[in-house]
Amino acid sequence: MPIQSLGYLGVRSDRTDDWKQFASKVLAMQLADHGGRQLSFRMDDLVQRLVISDEPGETLAFIGWELSQKSDLQDYAARLDNAGHKVGQGSRELADRRFVEDLIVFHDPAGNRIELVWNPQKAEDPFTPGRPIDGFKTGPLGMGHAVLHVPDATALLTFYRDVLGFAVSDYGLKPVPLYFFHVNGRHHSFAIVGSGNSGFHHFMVEYHNLDDVGQGYDLACQEEDGIAYTLGRHTNDYMTSFYANSPSGFFVENGWGGRVIDPATWEPHETKCGPSFWGHDRLYLSESGREPFVDMRLKAAEDGLRAPPVVDCPWLYETRGRG
Repeated sequence: MPIQSLGYLGVRSDRTDDWKQFASKVLAMQLADHGGRQLSFRMDDLVQRLVISDEPGETLAFIGWELSQKSDLQDYAARLDNAGHKVGQGSRELADRRFVEDLIVFHDPAGNRIELVWNPQKAEDPFTPGRPIDGFKTGPLGMGHAVLHVPDATALLTFYRDVLGFAVSDYGLKPVPLYFFHVNGRHHSFAIVGSGNSGFHHFMVEYHNLDDVGQGYDLACQEEDGIAYTLGRHTNDYMTSFYANSPSGFFVENGWGGRVIDPATWEPHETKCGPSFWGHDRLYLSESGREPFVDMRLKAAEDGLRAPPVVDCPWLYETRGRG
């Protein structure tokens, strides 16, 4: 697929001091730059993965998707133009701020700013996390995933699937319509929630070590209303995770053990068992709002639904222990 991974995210917020603490301590990102009116954070060998721009709004500012080759920029520009979507060539100044060689810019039908980029810049210095962790699962799988509230999920489905070429992983229709898309082996790098609203629902970062998730959970628990979803495990991508309330009001999923699929053989399908095998109690909702999700989890337990077991390999653990 020409779009190969989620490259970076931009968030509009004037709560930069709160984001500095949240992103570096709870999420364990590295504060790479805090010059001018923005914060920039690293997760790996790239110069930046998350940008917080100091301006009011408290929502998504832009999503950057990395392309497989430079010629894809013009191919997508033509495809978008033919589909009736205005496309702009990113300026040299914008490319420098995004630390990429080249990019194009446009908006999806819900008004979200999308940037398709070529050749993101690698940092000269090694990644240094904001707290001790074993690192993030990025590389060819990208930054993680991003999920948007949309007024009409069906309308956005055709844009991302048919125009941008995202592949549907699976979808659910109750209690709200959800569509999940992959662009590489990560089960989903993007999803839309047909909530009738607009804006950022959450983004996800995945850790190499489950303990890094648990320690982040403990840190988030120290903050008043720090937890949005309790620890749980998803039914579609098998991610064990919790969701923290970000300083901007949307959520950040902190996960481990996500499913890696084969895009060449994967078949999209409808899921009806609910989003989680267990946990993920939505603390931000009222009791009546949480009830449908609780009922689905209890039904999953009654039916014995669960993810495939993690391979038990004592030799591997012994080897890691000696390392």
